[in-house]
Amino acid sequence: MNLRGRDFLWLGDFSKEELEFIFKVTAQFKERYYSGERIIPVLKGKILALIFQKPSTRTRVSFEAAMKQLGGFTITLNWNELQLGRGETIADTARVLSRYVDGIMARVYSHNDLVELAKYSSVPVINGLSDSFHPVQALSDMYTILEKKGKLKGIKLVFLGDGGNNVAQSLLIASAKLGVNITISSPQKYRPSKSVLEVAEEEAKHSGAQIDFVEDPYEAVKGADVIYTDVWVSMGQEREREERIRELSKYQVNRELMRHAKSDAIFMHCLPAHRGLEVTDDVIDGPQSIVWDQAENRMHAQKALLALLL
Repeated sequence: MNLRGRDFLWLGDFSKEELEFIFKVTAQFKERYYSGERIIPVLKGKILALIFQKPSTRTRVSFEAAMKQLGGFTITLNWNELQLGRGETIADTARVLSRYVDGIMARVYSHNDLVELAKYSSVPVINGLSDSFHPVQALSDMYTILEKKGKLKGIKLVFLGDGGNNVAQSLLIASAKLGVNITISSPQKYRPSKSVLEVAEEEAKHSGAQIDFVEDPYEAVKGADVIYTDVWVSMGQEREREERIRELSKYQVNRELMRHAKSDAIFMHCLPAHRGLEVTDDVIDGPQSIVWDQAENRMHAQKALLALLL
């Protein structure tokens, strides 16, 4: 399956079969990594530019490690260090970078900036996070669920908290494509956008996935195989902090809530976690938590993605 030269801006652009193919390549890279084959130079001599408008730990380190394990190089650039910060257009920046590097990963506030970057770039552009989507996170999350549960179709995934944020929207699209039954438990105002939901509902018709919205978190997690949460206050939403904490406090994932899910349910969080808010220590550090495996798989899934796109 040839994915070379494609942009990776959101999961809506990729078919179920393409996502499953990426998972197969991910598994191969991870197996070879643990067999001691840390460097697989399929991208020897290739250069990936990493552009950050937002701070990052996992996205930055996982992409840098992934590219170097593939034999390539990275150039890490902060938005304000570039001429972008002094008024150069995104289009002009894209045209120039395309002459220097083989791919661009960008972590930005506005998804429209990524669309503009991809429009004028002649090399693949990868979304490392935007206000609308976090597709590399959802990609590795689905791989992690597959790894832990042995399947995706028919799994019940419950997302609690801000159901309209970039991670939740990406998980919604991924679930709908892959046949995962997803329940979003949040107040009405914190639900996915209408346009994203319409895409997910159309995909679910083909995969058989069930999409539900249940405001009561204890009702939502009944029968759950996977419980997932994320921060309540994302970067750029600091002014809403008090309001968000007040409105989302009942969606905290704690030991009592976990008891209402299946006994073998796993807990996931994309990190960073605000312990004591969206999740308690006894859950994130507990036996049902797979957050560290989940974080590691960002690197392996991104190796597969980079190898296939570049």
